[in-house]
Amino acid sequence: MEFSSKLLEKAVNEMAQLPGIGKRTALRLVLHLLKQPIEQTQFLSQALTTMREEIKFCKTCHNISDIELCEICNNPARNHKIICVVEDVRDVMAIENTNQFKGIYHVLGGKISPIDGVGPSQLNINSLVEKVKLGQTEELIFALSSTMEGDTTNFYIFKQIKDFDIKTSTIARGIAVGDELEYADEVTLGRSILNRVPFENSLKNL
Repeated sequence: MEFSSKLLEKAVNEMAQLPGIGKRTALRLVLHLLKQPIEQTQFLSQALTTMREEIKFCKTCHNISDIELCEICNNPARNHKIICVVEDVRDVMAIENTNQFKGIYHVLGGKISPIDGVGPSQLNINSLVEKVKLGQTEELIFALSSTMEGDTTNFYIFKQIKDFDIKTSTIARGIAVGDELEYADEVTLGRSILNRVPFENSLKNL
């Protein structure tokens, strides 16, 4: 792709680094920005810069937050004895949109995937185990996607906490095997949370 401007080329190359954005789409987006009032581009640039510099991760659940303790963890109306374990913040948003879950979350930040070089130590697993050790958690709900990596991560965590007096469950398989949680429709996902099953039952399928 030939560019008449090095500035344009640099902007397109940076835009093309975003997930799912190819060079042609990046060019279309950049040209769109050029047609807008300069203030509009400045607002976008400032919003991205402010987000990157000031955004925080909740010190308890690792969810994205504007303050040290996210709104969910800081909400006394939530059931803090039930923790839903998810892969990333997109899954928190997906489950919250169902309005069916009233507990709190724990964001792992990924899944165990040896082929990608991701091991347990690179995820927020130790902090989850420490929560369980405090004895204030009654149930862990494993809500990772039903992929091999998701199942491996669930089983690893289960082994770490199986000696503690805690209930473990997993979302019902209304979510198709191999599906990512964020793409499930709200009704299906909500029912999967409500109709969760004991985690031990899911081990029979491994």
